[in-house]
Amino acid sequence: MNDTVVKAENLSLTFETNDGPVHALEDINLDIVKGEFVSFIGPSGCGKTTFLRVMADLEKPTAGEITINGVSPEQARKSRAYGYVFQAAGLYPWRTIGGNIRLPLEIMGYSKADQAERVARVMELVDLAGFEKKFPWQLSGGMQQRASIARALAFDADILLMDEPFGALDEIVRDHLNEQLLKLWAKTNKTIAFVTHSIPEAVYLSTKIVVMSPRPGRIADVIESTLPKDRPLDIRDTPEFLEIAHRVRDGLRAGHAYDD
Repeated sequence: MNDTVVKAENLSLTFETNDGPVHALEDINLDIVKGEFVSFIGPSGCGKTTFLRVMADLEKPTAGEITINGVSPEQARKSRAYGYVFQAAGLYPWRTIGGNIRLPLEIMGYSKADQAERVARVMELVDLAGFEKKFPWQLSGGMQQRASIARALAFDADILLMDEPFGALDEIVRDHLNEQLLKLWAKTNKTIAFVTHSIPEAVYLSTKIVVMSPRPGRIADVIESTLPKDRPLDIRDTPEFLEIAHRVRDGLRAGHAYDD
């Protein structure tokens, strides 16, 4: 299908360590289609972040194939096919919010006028207009993460890779940012790959939920969401939502090898 953005076939990754090999990913087969919002959920050590890092060319698979927009992750990285949002906002404290968002544009050699236009546009998108001259320490944790998302969007990559961006935030802020992220996704039509530990977050945000099992990291289930694209927060109380959450929980339970 020509709308396939990410295609992984029999993908495995083994880390060699002093204590012997660690099988981080094993036999991953997955397609992500343009415009999808795909969440990866599973216990710690199930390879969620590792798979995101493989997409981003930060880790190299040891077997199998993966393509991003039909090319290797390395070529996709060089053509700036994706923006990456980390668990921590990772903003430079000595640069203003505008300066932080502008940084990748400066590195990529965009003109001053183009930089200014893009910074203004993405700050508007993440609801931070007017905060350009503030420093990171003057912003709440939630606002800092929104600035981090703006930075990842600044050069207009089609794919957004997000590694537990709201994991450290309290539940009220997290709910608000989940709502905002869905609005942002609707406005921009990005393809989003999102790592989370939260079942409600995965179900609320996603068109597709990939449930992973640990050691070695494998896909236990792929759940296509039946929820409508327009999702108020109270959709989480509906039978349909709870049914999907139940299936995610079942997948996590089935995929988790408990040691006696």
